Amino acid sequence: MTEFNFADFLYKPGCKLRDFPHRVKTPWDKNQLTLELEKLRLELSKIQDKMYAHNRYGVLLCFQGMDAAGKDSLIREVFKDFNARGVVVHSFKSPNTKELQHDFLWRHYLALPEKGKFTVFNRSHYENVLVTRVNPQFLLSERHPEIKSIDDVNQTFWDLRFESIRDFEKHCSRNGIIIMKFYLNMSKEEQRQRLLRRIDKGKHNWKFDPSDVRDRALWDDYVQCYEEAFENTSLDHAPWYIVPSDDKNISRLVVAQIILETLNRFDDMQYPKPAPEIQAKLQEYRKTLEEE
Repeated sequence: MTEFNFADFLYKPGCKLRDFPHRVKTPWDKNQLTLELEKLRLELSKIQDKMYAHNRYGVLLCFQGMDAAGKDSLIREVFKDFNARGVVVHSFKSPNTKELQHDFLWRHYLALPEKGKFTVFNRSHYENVLVTRVNPQFLLSERHPEIKSIDDVNQTFWDLRFESIRDFEKHCSRNGIIIMKFYLNMSKEEQRQRLLRRIDKGKHNWKFDPSDVRDRALWDDYVQCYEEAFENTSLDHAPWYIVPSDDKNISRLVVAQIILETLNRFDDMQYPKPAPEIQAKLQEYRKTLEEE
């Protein structure tokens, strides 16, 4: 097991993002961090296999963060050893025409994990209290009956949206979905360096989006919206973890450990036993196979 205490990264009421580090010290070098992650991935793959056979729980993992925080690479590295049949990744972009014909949570309901499986939200339903809050003009596309113009968007509107998210996650939890939510806590300077690398390295140019630079001017606005989202929606059944992410190797390790330690608490998750009539005849079946 790693040296990190996942409780250190758990969001608690009244906290601010400045209370959490962007980087943590560790005696391990990059190779050691990679080896530790490989160990955790192996343990996670074992739990995945057991959960798939148990077929009672699903796992929903939500990842949020500023642009270039490392969500894509983290998901790739943490879930590398998972059986592909048991994990699905959804990357939520701007809602399309069909999705805008429904409420803001509809497309997320459709993407919830089946029993026995993991679902990863790369960006999530929280975009609806982040991007739309910083850019309220986007709300007009939803054609909400009470929103005729931006001037109609008030605090009551956001409070009710938080309430809808809490209800959504509570319903999921009541029905066997284990929820963990991760914010990749990257510093503004680290983002600047990563965006520069996207420009300087030709093979990464495709990742660069001019909007990433424009959004840096809105950094403080996004921080404020994230903090209000955490305060309103980090609950025991759906906690938020603030993951230090200036070092991608450490962020991957922290996330993997939190997932592993959380799932290890579900000790009722076991491989199912054969039906009694099959169990009683296992040796008979064995003998038949051996005598072929």
